[in-house]
Amino acid sequence: MATEIKVWQIIENKLELIDVTMVEAGRKETEDLEKWIKSNPQILGEDILIIGEQVPTKSGSIDFLGIDKSGNLVIIELKRDKLPRDVLTQTIDYASDVFSWDVDKISEVCTKYTNQSLEDYLSERFEDVDLEDLTINKTQRILLVGFSIEESLQRMIEWLSNNYEVSINAVILKYIKTRNGEELIARTVIIPEEIEKERIRKRQFKILMSDEPGNYNEDELKDLLIKYLSENRATPRRIREILLPLCLKHQIVSRDMIKKELLERGEARDDTQAGIILTTISREIGIAKRDYLRQVIQYDRDPFSPWSKEDYRLAEGYKDLVKSVLEELK
Repeated sequence: MATEIKVWQIIENKLELIDVTMVEAGRKETEDLEKWIKSNPQILGEDILIIGEQVPTKSGSIDFLGIDKSGNLVIIELKRDKLPRDVLTQTIDYASDVFSWDVDKISEVCTKYTNQSLEDYLSERFEDVDLEDLTINKTQRILLVGFSIEESLQRMIEWLSNNYEVSINAVILKYIKTRNGEELIARTVIIPEEIEKERIRKRQFKILMSDEPGNYNEDELKDLLIKYLSENRATPRRIREILLPLCLKHQIVSRDMIKKELLERGEARDDTQAGIILTTISREIGIAKRDYLRQVIQYDRDPFSPWSKEDYRLAEGYKDLVKSVLEELK
């Protein structure tokens, strides 16, 4: 059975079913619901901030883009009435695009919606979160919002969540108007929030990371570096324009040296933002499949932060190769 919410009001010690729709009450489901969600996103779940509205992707616009306290992006899709099964394909398509977005792209979306940078917006609203330890967009979550749900979609959500730990959930709402004219919204979720939180927490440690360097021959390595450093993303560009040139100039490159360069170039507004950017660079180098980066960039491990790196340097014998790659990319 698909989830359905029914509400009764106690009238003169008797239960009276409340079954007034938003349309019957003169409400516009999409417009009013969007306003209500923006005024208090907690109806979607705890610890979710909305950072974008009608956010364009390669396959359409996301109704709302959110972010949670773990730095995961939340794709939020609203439907006027019943959530149909095909909304699952639609939102997975959105998530597959959002997966590749870096901090700069996400901050651009946030600034457009909030008139604040991502760092400022998170700092003000997630006061108990250390932004330097926050990895943005490590995981993507999907949240479907409607007033009922097709049974087949509910079945698929439960199957994906229970068997494959996919971060997908549905919020089912019920509009209520009492005899006294009071308006209420009730909600329930398909996957209990405490279960979803625990799965997200566990998944934080399942990202395939590594300190192992690659073992490519020089031609293979050069091709891989050129392909990666040519990507139209901020992090590869910063590795190309800041980290590698610093490594060519200095035997050891500290975190403070990179932060200083970020600030002087206007890449970061302040030390906090520079720290977040540096964490993104650090994570990028540590992703297991990017072992070609670790073949040329060595580092020490920060003893106080499991995946944070410090004191970057070029691996012995790769200085000329790095010079050649950077020269080709100019």
